[in-house]
Amino acid sequence: MCLAIPGKLIEIAPDASGIRMGKANFAGIVKQVCLEYIPEAQLGDFVLVHVGFALQKVDEAEAARTYQALADLDQLGELNTPESIDPQPLTTS
Repeated sequence: MCLAIPGKLIEIAPDASGIRMGKANFAGIVKQVCLEYIPEAQLGDFVLVHVGFALQKVDEAEAARTYQALADLDQLGELNTPESIDPQPLTTS
């Protein structure tokens, strides 16, 4: 099953090729995400992320419900997997 997980945007900056990227906090795990599909996303927004791509914004209440459901199913450990994209620090120009 494919699942999108909400993460809170804590950093936004283009990568070296100009693609809009960000860092999102997923229940304490921080990963890079591509923000090209939701250019309106801003710092502090919660975004649904699937395989490294932010697909849409969600509100904080929806994010909390999702994390509670994952905790109830003992699935939050699944978030702590190795980075699949370049974990280089984002820089702002």
